[in-house]
Amino acid sequence: MDKIIDESVQGTTLTIQNSEKNTRKLYIESYGCQMNFSDSEIVASILAGEGFNTTDILEEADLVLVNTCSIREKAELTVRKRLEKFNAVKEKRPHMKVGVLGCMAERLKSKLLEEEKIVDMVVGPDAYKDLPNLLQEIDEGRNAVNVILSKEETYGDIAPVRLNSNGVTAFVSITRGCDNMCTFCVVPFTRGRERSRDPQSIIEEVNDLWEKGFKEITLLGQNVDSYLWYGGGLKKDFDKASEMQKATAVDFSNLLEMVALAQPKMRIRFSTSNPQDMTLDVIHTMAKYENICNYIHLPVQSGSNRILKEMNRLHTREEYFELINNIKKIIPDCAISQDMITGFPTETEEDHQDTLSLMEYVKYDYGFMFAYSVRPGTMAARKLEDDVPFETKKED
Repeated sequence: MDKIIDESVQGTTLTIQNSEKNTRKLYIESYGCQMNFSDSEIVASILAGEGFNTTDILEEADLVLVNTCSIREKAELTVRKRLEKFNAVKEKRPHMKVGVLGCMAERLKSKLLEEEKIVDMVVGPDAYKDLPNLLQEIDEGRNAVNVILSKEETYGDIAPVRLNSNGVTAFVSITRGCDNMCTFCVVPFTRGRERSRDPQSIIEEVNDLWEKGFKEITLLGQNVDSYLWYGGGLKKDFDKASEMQKATAVDFSNLLEMVALAQPKMRIRFSTSNPQDMTLDVIHTMAKYENICNYIHLPVQSGSNRILKEMNRLHTREEYFELINNIKKIIPDCAISQDMITGFPTETEEDHQDTLSLMEYVKYDYGFMFAYSVRPGTMAARKLEDDVPFETKKED
């Protein structure tokens, strides 16, 4: 397995057990969050049905795909460098096609295809089922693009191919999209509105993984704690649901319990949580079942109430402390990690000290620290000047 690693993004080429019936070769790299790696498993499954075996040798590929991340500028720069590499190989293999998937595809749309002319295909995160049609377009010599966002797509009916699996751990996607409109984040624009997957399809996937010998799963979503299935559509429309739908609705604590009971010997993790949405019910469910790992990734982004408000984070410093206290009270040995942004617009030394004091209070087991970078299209990019020098952002 080849890896391209830097401070902010990891890309991995992934191979699967191939079929002798397939005649074309696919090379795929994934960057960014776990959701992208999970999506690549969906893409590999769809393309296996279109005659593609995967390869970890770029130079023998007929189709090269890069599943991209737009969360930070450096992630996009890394992908652009890889596209330069792909196109250099393509000069020696003119029939080879190059495509961009995921969040960067959604954000840049036709720019990559028409203005820069560095790819043949651009596919957004909700359009992977359209890959067969898009492949036909490029096979016939036309560029192909589909970045239409969906209000329903969860890929719950696609059995993911477990890419380069160790046979022990696997991702299980439970939600897609995000409704949280943090001012620094592109996810609501690149992945669309939040929707939850049918719990029965989740349980079936978990059971199938256990039967295949997997010992641990991670339930994935941009914000797993806001999972809500009521047989309807988007979470935001729940108020319009019927009384029966509301009475039988499944929230994240319910789903967590269902998974724990379905496979009591399988270790269960989940990511990512949002402080405003994590309930005491979730924490109590974790404490109740030994097979749910005592670990929570709980991004806070800043320890300053003023900066949290500028970020449109819907929790305060005090509310975060209360949540941490409850976690440590109910699950004393629970490991906690975080995401933190330094140098957000208008951040002062006082704000920074608030962040340091929060970290000292929580005593995280580990964390992901990022210097703020402007993401085009976000509210922060439109409304706030990036006024903190880069050198200050990087200070210890």
